[in-house]
Amino acid sequence: MSLSRRKFLKGLATTSAASVIGPGLLMSAAKAATEAAGDQASGIWKVSGSHWGAFRARIYNGKVAEIKPLELDKHPTEMINGIKGIIYNPSRVRYPMVRLDWLKKHKYSGETRGNNRFVRVTWDEALDLFYQELERVQKDYGPWALHAGQTGWRQTGQFHSCTSHMQRAVGMHGNYITKVGDYSTGAGQTILPYVLGSTEVYAQGTSWSEILDNSKNIILWACDPNKNLQVGWNCETHESFAYLELLKEKVAEGIINVVSVDPVKNKTQRYLANEHLYINPQTDVAFMLALAHTLYKEDLYDKNFIKTYCLGFEDFVPYLVGESKDKIEKTPEWAAEICGISADKIREFARMLVAERTQLLFGWAVQRQQHGEQPYWMGAVLAAMIGQIGLPGGGVSYGHHYSSIGVPSTGFAAPGGFPRNVDQGQKPKWDNDDFKGYSRTIPVARWVDCLLEPGKEIRYNGSKVKLPDYKMMVVSGNNPWHHHQDRNRMKKAFQKLQTVVTIEFAWTATCRFSDIVLPACTQFERNDIDVYGSYSGRGLLAMHKLVDPLFQSKTDFEIFTELSRRFGRHKEYTRGMDEMEWVRSLYADCRNANKGKFEMPEFDVFWEKGVLDFGGGKPWVRHADFREDPEINALGTPSGFVEIFSRKIDRFGYEQCQGHPMWFEKSERSHGGPGSDKHPFWLQSCHPDKRLHSQMCESDEFRETYTVQGREPIYINPADAAAKGIKNGDLVRVFNDRGQLLAGAVLSDSYAPGVVRIEEGAWYGPLNEKVGAIDTYGDPNTLTQDIASSELAQATSANTCNVDLEKFSGDVPPVTSFGGPLYDS
Repeated sequence: MSLSRRKFLKGLATTSAASVIGPGLLMSAAKAATEAAGDQASGIWKVSGSHWGAFRARIYNGKVAEIKPLELDKHPTEMINGIKGIIYNPSRVRYPMVRLDWLKKHKYSGETRGNNRFVRVTWDEALDLFYQELERVQKDYGPWALHAGQTGWRQTGQFHSCTSHMQRAVGMHGNYITKVGDYSTGAGQTILPYVLGSTEVYAQGTSWSEILDNSKNIILWACDPNKNLQVGWNCETHESFAYLELLKEKVAEGIINVVSVDPVKNKTQRYLANEHLYINPQTDVAFMLALAHTLYKEDLYDKNFIKTYCLGFEDFVPYLVGESKDKIEKTPEWAAEICGISADKIREFARMLVAERTQLLFGWAVQRQQHGEQPYWMGAVLAAMIGQIGLPGGGVSYGHHYSSIGVPSTGFAAPGGFPRNVDQGQKPKWDNDDFKGYSRTIPVARWVDCLLEPGKEIRYNGSKVKLPDYKMMVVSGNNPWHHHQDRNRMKKAFQKLQTVVTIEFAWTATCRFSDIVLPACTQFERNDIDVYGSYSGRGLLAMHKLVDPLFQSKTDFEIFTELSRRFGRHKEYTRGMDEMEWVRSLYADCRNANKGKFEMPEFDVFWEKGVLDFGGGKPWVRHADFREDPEINALGTPSGFVEIFSRKIDRFGYEQCQGHPMWFEKSERSHGGPGSDKHPFWLQSCHPDKRLHSQMCESDEFRETYTVQGREPIYINPADAAAKGIKNGDLVRVFNDRGQLLAGAVLSDSYAPGVVRIEEGAWYGPLNEKVGAIDTYGDPNTLTQDIASSELAQATSANTCNVDLEKFSGDVPPVTSFGGPLYDS
């Protein structure tokens, strides 16, 4: 292919830049120039990124024709094949829409909210209504009546962050209710600062290389990195999979012993072919207490570590040996009846933990249950008794399954983003800070409680929270009708709202239960930059706009610029810059921050090349500095030590989270636990294997690769299925007293008797808006409990859930989750 003289000269220029910067930083200039020019007969290639990885997209005739992984990604996920289905999808929000009954009756009645009947309006009409509602709520009520807090993932990109754009614009208009915490790690991130001094769940962990070189035992405790590392908070590099390949080799050679403690044989266990230790669901704390009891009674625990680095062991031991609290000795025999692991196996496991270097790797699902604080706290106590915290390949981690934690960091200073808050010195139009005694910040999983029990005072993390009686809710790029629990309870709550505004690119259930829906574009229809590797800092990625925004969709930046124009704050909102000026500014700030460490090229050079590769970082061991000198490098706990007993938590006086980790029975538990006589199966609703939560569920062709009769799969043990007359591929009705859903049966002996799995993120598709209507696609949160983990974290308890199931009979309803609203023009 012949190149123009201009492109040839540009190639020479970038070659010169590469010779200064180094061959590893920029791609080959000649190759980049060739790819940039493209084959005009078949289209041109552009670089972009996503939670599922970086890629090149071939653009032909104004459309994305093909997507292939970026060359740097040696372990791309198959989910990259679903990206085209996100862009071109029947579920796209095409036009501004307003709920028919809300628009015509305008009595703010939510009785028919969710009936999916909408009217198409112009952008001006929709934004005028949005602004008028903001005005009405601030004038008639005050800031306590507006909920504009949100929690969840977003599309990748530093500039186009949906939460930042929404909260900056809404915040320029007036104050509002927001939330604290998240659904992923709500219990863990609250308890661990008291125990280990930081949230831990989002902290960089010991490098995989240190684990592979030093660990003799790796315990994957409800941890499935092969499944979850397919996605990342920023653009994922998938570098962790190279370490998992090495781990597989070491397991096969008998160099490292890996044990999966899990109610199911997960994807990682099947990949590594390692030992699986089955445990009854939600009984991990009982098992851990028995392990601790064995270590204590057999004098196997590390007394020096406990004495030097820990606080409160002497307060914990009386509970362990049955001299305090419930007066029950936590022997292996006691635990065996609860957790399903024999007493001899418990003792054998405890001895194995201290025989050689042991690394505990916890997943997040284990703390998404009632009393979810306890397994993480007890895991830290167990690690302290083993005595290897701060050693290479030893100790405890709560995040090695997330965003390539454990891949050494380069130290690259990431670019900033669009500011979320009102600029310093500026005040909102409605400068009213009177919340009428209501709390302005609420725990993340308690926002539905506000609607059903307004004014109620709850205890939370050492403080009291008075639930606000909010009237209006604004949601942007977020899907609370995915991540919250108990859909029918949500229906009742949403009937009490006056106005719900949602800004979204796909017609989710949240849109269906809204009053005003504004069409945002996807991340592939705008320009941005993103970190390549959330924790590794591998590089910087240009996110080129692949195609123009489809239908009447706009960027979040455009939408909220126009909203803020309605009250005269658009210049403050934008700071006088357009999209590319913001992207250039963020890059320039990043370049300055990295001077002397990473010499980044001029923006235009970077933008054309598409990616900067900073290589690898240096191995690191978590808590090593603390182990070296616990006084100089004290933890962030009140004492500076590992707190086995927390005096601070003990003073809170909570019933369900006391001064040290304890075993608490659950409100629902299978295998002979509460509720198992009526609903005998435990429902596991873990992170999905083929999506990022609810993202990509709408991608039709990709969804068809895993659905059963167009429904979300339910994974069932073959013996359980046979007892219910269910065969592979049958439709199954899954139900309890909270709701019912349809799912497609997949039989597998990876799931123990009494255990079923429906992965979270399946789009909710009720047959109608009525409370109790069957979900036609298979959203597990139709069945889950909306109860708090405890008074401490007030976090989600999604995995405390019993169900029953049967082969579905009768007329099969159509799936209503996808395709958009019913509307009148």
